Amino acid sequence: MRESGSAALRLGIALVVLAAAYVGAAWFLGHHVPANTTVAGIPVGGMSTDQAEVTLRRAVGTEGTAPVEVMAGDKTISLDPVRAGLTLDLSATVHSLSQFSLLPADLWNHLTGGTDVPLVKTVDRARLDSALASAAAPLNTAPVQGAVSFVDGTVRPVQPIAGSTLSVPQTAAQIAVRWPAMGPIQASVEATQPTVSAQEVARAMAEFANPAMSGPVTVMVGTKKFTVRPAAYAPALSMKADGSGQLVPVVDQAKLVAAVRAASAGAGVESRPRDARITFKGATAVVVPSAPGVTLNDASVATSFLPALTSHARTAKVATTLVQPGLTTAQANAIKPKAVIGTFTTQFPVNPPRTANITLAAKTLNGTYVAPGGQFSLNGVLGERTAAKGYQKAPVIEGGRLTIDYGGGVSQLSTTLFNAAFFAGVRIDQYLPHSFYISRYPEGREATVSWPNVDQKWTNDTGYGILIAARVSGNSVTVSLYGTKVWDIKAVQGPRRNVVQPRTIVDASSSCVAQAPSPGFDVTVDRVFSKGRTTVRTSTFTTHYLPEDSVTCTHPKKP
Repeated sequence: MRESGSAALRLGIALVVLAAAYVGAAWFLGHHVPANTTVAGIPVGGMSTDQAEVTLRRAVGTEGTAPVEVMAGDKTISLDPVRAGLTLDLSATVHSLSQFSLLPADLWNHLTGGTDVPLVKTVDRARLDSALASAAAPLNTAPVQGAVSFVDGTVRPVQPIAGSTLSVPQTAAQIAVRWPAMGPIQASVEATQPTVSAQEVARAMAEFANPAMSGPVTVMVGTKKFTVRPAAYAPALSMKADGSGQLVPVVDQAKLVAAVRAASAGAGVESRPRDARITFKGATAVVVPSAPGVTLNDASVATSFLPALTSHARTAKVATTLVQPGLTTAQANAIKPKAVIGTFTTQFPVNPPRTANITLAAKTLNGTYVAPGGQFSLNGVLGERTAAKGYQKAPVIEGGRLTIDYGGGVSQLSTTLFNAAFFAGVRIDQYLPHSFYISRYPEGREATVSWPNVDQKWTNDTGYGILIAARVSGNSVTVSLYGTKVWDIKAVQGPRRNVVQPRTIVDASSSCVAQAPSPGFDVTVDRVFSKGRTTVRTSTFTTHYLPEDSVTCTHPKKP
């Protein structure tokens, strides 16, 4: 009996030991990855869960945070996986492979398993779709619309080509399955068909484009005619798609009119209007009548030319429009100068080159017309004084000293004109007195002139036209302004102030020009505007004169 009890005890102990060993083995295997297991191709079989996770982190590296490349054709975009809602969970991946079990089959699988399992990942489809939609533009290809253009008188068709648009849902589904993946993920795209088809291009070519460029168009203007070649009017033509995808002709009216007008140049169908002109007949202001011009009617060009492009006759009948002159005969008569409103005469010394310059400038100025509101510029009328124009060298003031240059003496004409304008009551805009006083001119009422910056300018604000008469007689020059008198003008001169005596200079240079002394001073002149006996306003002109030094030249003259 004792032997039987002892055997039972030993058996029980053995069973307990075996059970404990079995449980221990199950616990051990439950904390290790089944043998021969790989995760996304990475061997982790037989490793503890901690070892397996470390191995996966080393092998995966930055793959879970690297940009996701998405490709369509030869175009690629990159997505930030975090912003796109893509995350990897390596801990969850490892723990999904190991679990405690006492089932013999599970233990056997741990010892002999060998499957490849994917990485555990989380995909937020809403964020992935949003990220794709935001970045999709570079992958989209716009369709090429069918078109017809006109270049250098020839027709150039453009055949349509389908475009493509990224399919966000389908592409997102592929990313969700393949990420993380080696290399770009191919995007899913949908074809985008052009609205203008190849058939529509063929129709537009046959019905309009080819006939339009088939030859020149004849333009009839009354009894006159001329032709316009395709190369000339082609830039004005185009074909645009309407809402239904049909190509319709479009005409740039401005370009078409310009082309037709250029082609008409030799046919004599257009003429410029001629303004009335006010001039002198003796000492009387007369009006040379105006004449209207003729021009092609822009609207008529546009409405008649387009139908002619596809007609058998290829002829466009264009109307004309009269163009009125800027100044009509009636308007010129209304503003025609009626009498002298300002005149002045100055005397000049004997100096043949200087007198020749004054005479030439006076002839150029004579007959100048200044319209109501127009601004007069003496430099604008005379231009640069050059030998080619006939001007000679004569004394001029430069830097407070006399020197010799072309056009010397023209400042005397300027001063004479300035005084005529002063008493005519026009608005003085720009003038510059001589640097020192010259006794033949009125103090404070004189104006020099020099090309190109020193000018005399005034505006005709009388409301009527002004005609300028200028002439030289003997040793005097007279300038008169003919117009309609508006103001009675009086000049009131004040006394000399701040008088400065001249210096004495002896100059041995070969360019020396002798000068007689004259003091410098300041003077003020009031210009009083009156109507009848009533003073309306007064303007003041203040002039500062430098002293004119006494200059004696000692350089011997050439024999």
